[in-house]
Amino acid sequence: MIGRRGLLIATGAGLSAPALGQGAARVLRFVPQADLGGLDPVAVTSNVIRNHGYMVWDTLYGTDSDFRPHPQMAEGHLLEDDGLRCTITLRPSLLFHDGEPVRAADCVASIQRWMRRSPMGQALAARTDAVEVVDDRRFRFRLKRRFPLLLEALAVPANPTLFIMPERLARTDAFQQVREAIGSGPFRFVAEEFRQGNRVVYMRNERYVPTDGGGRGLTAGPKLVHFDRVEWNIIPDAATAAAALTSGEIDWFEQMGPEIQQMLGRNRNLVLEPIDPLPLPGQFRFNHLQPPFDNPAIRRAFLHAISQEDFMTAIVGPDPKRYEIDCGFFTPHGPMANDEALAPLRGPRSIERAKQALKEAGYKGERVRLLGTTDINSTTAQAQVAADLLRRLDLNLDVVLTDWGTVAQRRMNKGPLEQGGWSIACFASSGMDFINPVTHAQLRSDGAMAAPGWPNLPEVERLRTEWLDAPDLAAQQAIARRIQAAAMEGLPYIPTGAYYSITALRRNLLDRVKGFAIFWGIKRD
Repeated sequence: MIGRRGLLIATGAGLSAPALGQGAARVLRFVPQADLGGLDPVAVTSNVIRNHGYMVWDTLYGTDSDFRPHPQMAEGHLLEDDGLRCTITLRPSLLFHDGEPVRAADCVASIQRWMRRSPMGQALAARTDAVEVVDDRRFRFRLKRRFPLLLEALAVPANPTLFIMPERLARTDAFQQVREAIGSGPFRFVAEEFRQGNRVVYMRNERYVPTDGGGRGLTAGPKLVHFDRVEWNIIPDAATAAAALTSGEIDWFEQMGPEIQQMLGRNRNLVLEPIDPLPLPGQFRFNHLQPPFDNPAIRRAFLHAISQEDFMTAIVGPDPKRYEIDCGFFTPHGPMANDEALAPLRGPRSIERAKQALKEAGYKGERVRLLGTTDINSTTAQAQVAADLLRRLDLNLDVVLTDWGTVAQRRMNKGPLEQGGWSIACFASSGMDFINPVTHAQLRSDGAMAAPGWPNLPEVERLRTEWLDAPDLAAQQAIARRIQAAAMEGLPYIPTGAYYSITALRRNLLDRVKGFAIFWGIKRD
C-alpha cells in the first residue's frame, strides 16, 4: 500500500523530504494560490507576482495597517518650495543581491518605469516636471503642482507596487517583463532552483538591514526574517495541498475553497483565519475593444442578471460572514465605499429581463469567449458561475479555462477572438487595491493605458483627476460617489461582491503579518 507521502509525490506535489532537527525550523514551506506566472511585478499585475516582489525587492516607503506611509529604503525626505520639490535620501549602505550598491539612479529609473503602469504613478507623473538624481544617495521630485499624496504613492502596496530595481533592469520597457529577479529585499530569489509549475525558492538575504523607522503592520516597519529558506510548492490540487498541510509536509496553504476549509478547520494543529482584514473585491470584466462588449448597452444588460451572492458563495460557501454583497467599485468598509447607483445590482435577478435587454441593445449571436482559471479558487469559482450565467442567457459561448500564468499573459491580448482574444474574464483583487480611485487599477478608464479590458470612459477619468485635488475626506467621498455613478453607467466591469480569503497554517507559526502572503515577521514557535 502506498503511504500518504508516496501518494503526494506520485500525484506531482513535488515536495522535498522534510528537513530534520534545527534545519526544519529554518525552512518555511508554502503553497501559493497559483503558480508564479512571471518574475516582474510591474509589467504583470498579479497578486502572486506582487507577493513574489515583496520577497525580492524593497520599497522606498512602506504602508502600515492604517495605510500611513513610513520610510523603508528611504532615510527621510525634505519638502521645499511649498511642496513643489521633494528630495528623498536613501539609507546608507543599501545593497542589491548581486553586491552592487543601491543608488539614486536605480530609484529614478524604477520610478519612471512604475509611473507608466501604476494608476497612482500615472497621476503623479502628470504632476511632475522631473525626477532627477542629486547624488548617489539623493534624488528629487520637481512637481508642476503640489501632490499631497506623494509619499502614499511611493508606499502603496496596490498592484503594481513601486519596487526599486537595479537601473539596468528598470530600463526595461514597462510593458515587457524583466528576466531577472535581482533586488535588495529581505530574500534572494534562487534562480537555479526555480521550476515553473513546481517550485520557487527564496533564501534569506544575509546583507539585508531592516529599517529602524516607525510604523508597524502590512509593509511598514522592520522586515525581520526568521527563516533561512522559503519554498513555494506549486500544488494545483487543493485536496493534495490540504493533505500535505495536515501531515506537516507544508506549513502554510494560502487559499482554498469552502469544502477544504471545513475539513482543515477540524484539525487542532492548524489555524484558519482571513489572510487580510479587508475583503477581496471580485469583478466580471468586459473587453471594451472587441464586439459585442464595445457596446455599453450590451454591457449594462447583464446588470439584470448578475447575482453577487451567487459569485461569492461559489468562492467561500453560504456563510454570510465570509462575504459582502451590495458592493460597488470600492472596497467594502473602506473610506470611499458607497451605495451610489447600485440599484440595478439589487433586488430580484431576472434572466428573462437580461435576455430582452441584450436583444434590444443589438446582440445578434456574436461569439463570446470567457477566459477563466483552473488553479485559483476565487477566479475559478467565479468563472464557473459566469459560464453558467452566460449559457442561461443564450450567448454564443466559448469557454477557455487554463492556469493563472497563462491567463495573466492571455488577458493582455487586445485582438479579436480569431487572434486569441477574449470577451469576459473574472478576477479578484486585494482590498487595498480598491481603497480609492487612484490605487484602483481596474477602475482606470483611459483606453490603451487601462488594465486589460481597456475601458475608455472619459467621465470616470475626469473625476479621478478631480478626486486628487479634493481638499478633505468629505470632498473625496462626494467625488467617489460620482465616480461610482459614472462607472455604473460605463461599466469597466460589474462588481461581483467581496469575500474574506481564508488562509491555513500550522499552529506553531506565530506573528504572521496580516494583509497578504508576507514572509517577514512570521516565525516558528
